[in-house]
Amino acid sequence: MIPFRRKAQPSATDVSTTDASDESAALMKAAKGDQQAFAEFYDLTSPLIFSIVLKVLRNQSLAEEVTQEVFVELWRLAPKFDFERGSAKAWAGTIARRRAIDRVRSEEAARRRDEREAELTVVPVDTVSEAAIDAAEREMLGGAFQQLSEKQREAVELAFYGGHSYRAVAEMLDVPEGTVKTRIRDGLNRLRDVMEMEP
Repeated sequence: MIPFRRKAQPSATDVSTTDASDESAALMKAAKGDQQAFAEFYDLTSPLIFSIVLKVLRNQSLAEEVTQEVFVELWRLAPKFDFERGSAKAWAGTIARRRAIDRVRSEEAARRRDEREAELTVVPVDTVSEAAIDAAEREMLGGAFQQLSEKQREAVELAFYGGHSYRAVAEMLDVPEGTVKTRIRDGLNRLRDVMEMEP
């Protein structure tokens, strides 16, 4: 059971301006198992967490679901938070962003899996060899993706598999748009080089 009270879901613009020390103090107590303190931490940070998640997912119901998942994770990880390395609010925001991006990847992977299964269910006899070649190319591309840096792979996946614009990817990753363009360009160049080296 989630150790905090459920309140009305905040809007994306309803972000708390409470002093960061309040969040850190509440989380410090929650890290020792204080459920009431975690409920206070939830009240202080849930508008921010929800707005971060909604910005990435752009879907109200998914954002609500992922926000709940984020707070379950924050409760579990609270004892591991290092209060000397930064604010509790920033830490929670980072976890929220990562969890939302993970959900984008998961949804995209499920969509691709469904598409592959649909393609395999009705394969005309004369296209069997073509389907085998396509599968081999997808496998090769998957291997090539592992050659990218984590930041390049993240940007390329969000842009091409997630269908997001440079600007949207920049907002999701909280980096300048020019940085996103560079990561995607370098990532695509690396993919091309790796694919060309394959036999």
